[in-house]
Amino acid sequence: MSAFILSRATPGPALGPLSYREHRVALLHLTHLMSTTGRGVTFTINCSGFGQHGADPTALNSVFNRKPFRPVTNISVPTRVNISFTMSAILDVNEQLHLLSSFLWLEMVWDNPFISWNPEECEGITKMSMAAKNLWLPDIFIVELTNVNKTPKDLTAYVSNEGRIRYKKPMKVDSICNLDIFYFPFDQQNCTLTFSSFLYTVSMLLGMEKEVWEITDASQNILQTHGEWELLGINKATAKLSRGGNLYDQIVFYVAIRRRPSLYVINLLVPSGFLVAIDALSCHLPVKSGNRVPFKITLLLGYNVFLLTMSDLLPTCGTPLIGVYFALCLSLMVVSLLETIFITHLLHVATTQPPPMPWWLHSLLLHCTSPGRCCPTAPQKGNKGLGLTPTHLPGVKEPEVSAGQMPGPGEAELTEGSERTRAQREHEAQKQHSVELWVQFSHTMDALLFRLYLLFMASSIITVICLWNT
Repeated sequence: MSAFILSRATPGPALGPLSYREHRVALLHLTHLMSTTGRGVTFTINCSGFGQHGADPTALNSVFNRKPFRPVTNISVPTRVNISFTMSAILDVNEQLHLLSSFLWLEMVWDNPFISWNPEECEGITKMSMAAKNLWLPDIFIVELTNVNKTPKDLTAYVSNEGRIRYKKPMKVDSICNLDIFYFPFDQQNCTLTFSSFLYTVSMLLGMEKEVWEITDASQNILQTHGEWELLGINKATAKLSRGGNLYDQIVFYVAIRRRPSLYVINLLVPSGFLVAIDALSCHLPVKSGNRVPFKITLLLGYNVFLLTMSDLLPTCGTPLIGVYFALCLSLMVVSLLETIFITHLLHVATTQPPPMPWWLHSLLLHCTSPGRCCPTAPQKGNKGLGLTPTHLPGVKEPEVSAGQMPGPGEAELTEGSERTRAQREHEAQKQHSVELWVQFSHTMDALLFRLYLLFMASSIITVICLWNT
């Protein structure tokens, strides 16, 4: 049996036995025309006494029997259905499947010309609620919907004395959304919710029950989830869909949402930046101590463990900008490790059997370490410049021979020993000079790598600030 909830416009007067009998015989005539048969059908509803004895379940049977048919007096007249919704929750955004999960309260309003009554004759009743399963309901659906409609059963609809029906239903919507995750986690997504009729073409017109700004304000005010996503705004557009020669009325809502990046900045970007900064500062560790290579290897392994641990927070499809950032950080750390290994090997060879420095590398080093250049190097001591020849090094003297004086046997032996000593000193000076050149070269490479680290970190910080503010 159908149950009704009644509401009065004004409280009715107290009724005696005679007036109650008179009201029991007062009938409300509801007339409708069936254009297919060309004749009208009149049915009556006895609504007197509803306020005291409740509604008669059989009073609206004539209306309920017309549930399968669209409620119009002329079949050529379209039914206008005004729709509105409130987004009360953004449940999830699946980047892999490109799905937006949300919770909506959908409201539909339309007129039934076969329902009307005079509140004065019905004890001031202006509105009643009845089971929605007994009424004709518009077949409005969301085009992007991917799951089965899980609307609760046994919902009610409100019917006014003028025949206006207002029907609300909750919906958990999993809709297709074309996601762009390049700027993750500073991304903003624009998803669409297209409302249309499944069966009716132009015989059903869709309109707006509320303005778009009202829908946006109501959704933002009652949004119950304060998690990863926030609602920015809702816009709408009307369109006609042509299928099989038929036109279907549609209303497209554009839902703009934005990800809250705080979680990812704290858990991904900040630790990665710290590891890169520590690796950059390790360039100041002395190579000869032998601790730089193990330190960089440990740091590189730690960074890989960090990426594996935090991989669940990254999108599983596409290539976001943060993925490029992590790849650059890892590449920079690998390049730094290779540079350290190369310098360690170079200095080891230079201290045992130093190879001569190529002229082009020597010229480049002189150009880079000259005053006012971009690459600072280690300070030089005394007169150990890069361009000194062995004969101008400290401790190397030319032999002095007086004019017109021939060396004697003892003096010749002394001169020969002096020449051997001078040759030995020249060899040691050349070796020391080569070592200093290669050490200077290693300092220059460290300085270049350190400046590359600084440039990369400054660019990353500026990029993060710009993306967060926009």
